[in-house]
Amino acid sequence: MPLVATDAGQITRMDARSLAAFRQLELLAHTVVEGMVTGLHTSPFKGFAIEFDEHRPYVAGDDLKHLDWKILARKDRMYIKQYEEDTSMRAHFVLDTSGSMGYRSAKYSKLDIGRVIVGTMSYLLLNQMDAVGLTTCSEKTDLYLPPRSTRKHYKRLMDAMEALRPREGTHLGETLHELALRIKRRALVVIISDCFDDPDQIRLALNHFAHRRHEVILFHVLDRRELTFEFDGPTRFDDLEAEGHRELDPRPLRKAYLKAFEAHRDILRRTCHERRIDYELILTDEPIERRLARYLVERLKRK
Repeated sequence: MPLVATDAGQITRMDARSLAAFRQLELLAHTVVEGMVTGLHTSPFKGFAIEFDEHRPYVAGDDLKHLDWKILARKDRMYIKQYEEDTSMRAHFVLDTSGSMGYRSAKYSKLDIGRVIVGTMSYLLLNQMDAVGLTTCSEKTDLYLPPRSTRKHYKRLMDAMEALRPREGTHLGETLHELALRIKRRALVVIISDCFDDPDQIRLALNHFAHRRHEVILFHVLDRRELTFEFDGPTRFDDLEAEGHRELDPRPLRKAYLKAFEAHRDILRRTCHERRIDYELILTDEPIERRLARYLVERLKRK
């Protein structure tokens, strides 16, 4: 698993300043939606049109294009597939709350950025009467809120995010597999994580979602120092997902770290490309409102 680096004295728990920052992020979520995104006059997210409902016996005059040929071949009986209209979207947000998500060298931690992504996109989806749900995970699924489309549910979701604390280990791949089994109907799945887990397990989980025909977005949230490993001189590296630390000179390690990190990231990007999954790298020192709005505009153009 890639190394998670942190300077000595790094804040790993949410203090009063962090709580105030989260409230600013919540307001920012509303600002993004009410500003640039709302100005698009249309949504970058669309429902899935129709869902299969049930069968009924064939009646003379029925359109044969709806005939279930598999049942006819198996039972020599004619049944028509019935569908129900389903223009709404059901979105499941998966927010990684493992210890590494608490790291920050900039103003906001990765978990802070995850909160504003969930808050912004939830607000946008609820404005078009879609349903949103939230799953948070570290070593296991810590919270599961099934999708709902009410303002009361949005308040509950935001309150739950305010109470989040970075936890210890990471089993992201396992949590995603469990969620893929839990979601019974086609949905939008938005994953927000630094992806510091076995990349092959994450790859298999993404394949699981694709196999079930879910639409998936992966926001790969990183601190710039994790991307560049720009540490000068002796540095203390704290393990945010277990006890312990090391003090060492990172400069001789930089080349090996970047090689391992890029191989890890390449698995994620390649899997997303093959499965037509949106992969978006988000850095915590970038203005999140601009970065997220740009992604939503690009998504709308593709649709």
